[in-house]
Amino acid sequence: MDLFFWVAIALLVLGIVGSVLPLLPGALLSVVAVVLYWWSTGFSDPGLLALVGLLLVGFAALAADYGAGFVAARVGGASSRTSLLAGVVGFVLMFILGPLGIFVGVAGTVFVVEYLEHEDAEQSGQRALYATVGVLASSAVQVFLTFSMLVGFVLAVVV
Repeated sequence: MDLFFWVAIALLVLGIVGSVLPLLPGALLSVVAVVLYWWSTGFSDPGLLALVGLLLVGFAALAADYGAGFVAARVGGASSRTSLLAGVVGFVLMFILGPLGIFVGVAGTVFVVEYLEHEDAEQSGQRALYATVGVLASSAVQVFLTFSMLVGFVLAVVV
């Protein structure tokens, strides 16, 4: 195996880790790994079908990374404005409180904004819970998808 294979494997493993750690773009690292290796082989390996499959999984992981919390908040009944604000606050608090900041920011923002708009603590709590579960579910989905990319890559290239 050549250097680019091992670099791709390292990036795919980092992609899995990045699916859990907030500042590491896991899905993006996994996509870059596959494209980098494909480029290094003169666009021949993995084959076109495997490449398309791996990239589709990678783009699904990207969608989960950037959209699941928003979608979960919307499904829970929060407004688009509240969902976007919660994402921004969670992102900012991530730098202050680490990974916990995401959850505190999302849950707290959804609860406070929804409560100020509707003055219903139970409904606001439910919407905050939906948003928080969405963020957690997003990480779980990303881990599964990025791990699948690693396994698929190894199978496509080695076997």
